[in-house]
Amino acid sequence: MTDQTLRIGTRDSKLATWQAEFVAGKLEKIGVKSELVFVKSEGDLDLTTPLPEMGGKGVFTKALDDALLNKEIDLAVHSYKDLPTVNPLPLKVAAVLEREDPRDALVAPAGVDFLEDSSINAMIATSSNRRRAQWLHRYPRHKMTHIRGNVQTRLRKVEENGWQGAIFAAAGLIRINLAHQIALYLDWMVPAPAQGAIAVMIRENDNSLNKIIPELSHNDTVLCTGIERELLNKMEAGCSAPVGAYAWIENQILILHAVALTLDGNVQYDVELTSPVEEAAGLGIEAAMRLLDKGAGGIMDSLGK
Repeated sequence: MTDQTLRIGTRDSKLATWQAEFVAGKLEKIGVKSELVFVKSEGDLDLTTPLPEMGGKGVFTKALDDALLNKEIDLAVHSYKDLPTVNPLPLKVAAVLEREDPRDALVAPAGVDFLEDSSINAMIATSSNRRRAQWLHRYPRHKMTHIRGNVQTRLRKVEENGWQGAIFAAAGLIRINLAHQIALYLDWMVPAPAQGAIAVMIRENDNSLNKIIPELSHNDTVLCTGIERELLNKMEAGCSAPVGAYAWIENQILILHAVALTLDGNVQYDVELTSPVEEAAGLGIEAAMRLLDKGAGGIMDSLGK
């Protein structure tokens, strides 16, 4: 163990702070002291540009990467789904904590009856191309609008604009005690790779933390999110791509469901694969190849990768 007080880098939103404090609590349980250091990301400073137009990759992570490299912090806490699958920097994910509910959820201030009424051209808010494409695939008559900001800001915007609904990660709402805002869990929507999981990043050459931080990991979550992210990597798709992947374990069998869609939702490719847990390595790559063979490569090409 270490006698030093570890500096945990985090964004300053309520959800990011919750996640960092959660990691701090885990560290405390193994006898490690820590304190939070708040860092503003590009995604926090620019609240108007739609996320896909900002490039997706690194929007919420670069400032924390820089703070780590400059030794202003000792570790950084991230929503794992925000991390690019390729990181050329001398940094590594040293722990992935147990996953919260990975599903997407609909917040609908006036209820969900509009979903059954084909005469209503509902307005649904999201800045995720993945959510947008899957929603339009299921509800092609609906209209989509971009929404930015932290969880509380987005909830307020839905109310103020009178939109029928907005799509959130269930995990974020649950973690900050806003699960009561969920009108409907979107069981049919395939989540983002690693959605609901928290990642802890450190410097590769930090030998002390390389011995400590992995103790925080949850083995099943490490396996499942790793397979989801290897699919994303193989497809050369970033955080803003309309690609979903979710892996879970039942009776020592790992099941992987993945989708890729055109941005308008008109075309959807999907695949589901299974494997014994001990043989599951590489399943994400196999699923990616099957999606690409079906035609999803054209989607990635159209996005400019």
